[in-house]
Amino acid sequence: MAQTYFIFNFGTSEEIAQQARHRLDSWRQAFHLTNKLEYKLDREAAKKEGAPDHLKLFVRLDFSDHEKLSHQRWVDRIPTEAPFKESSPKVVRQGDPDFAESAKVFDALFHGQRAADRAARER
Repeated sequence: MAQTYFIFNFGTSEEIAQQARHRLDSWRQAFHLTNKLEYKLDREAAKKEGAPDHLKLFVRLDFSDHEKLSHQRWVDRIPTEAPFKESSPKVVRQGDPDFAESAKVFDALFHGQRAADRAARER
């Protein structure tokens, strides 16, 4: 499997982060990428009371080995499109020194959300 992580830093711009999330949702639906393109929005609480949260969007592309061309097209496309290009995009590929840490953070965010969703359904 060819995996790549993107980390987009939106600072305190909730509106732009939501635009990015909507763009990803539309791509997932239009191009049938449900399991190949996953994302998680990380809200880091502000240190000062009343200050807006700091927002980072973690995106994982997960294509099979025979889909290398599609994978590369998305790697090239996502960071260059609005609203992603203005968010200091960081691309982390397999073999990069930050890959294991990026995967760990993404999985923690992803599984944490699933646990929260299950807890909400059980109420």
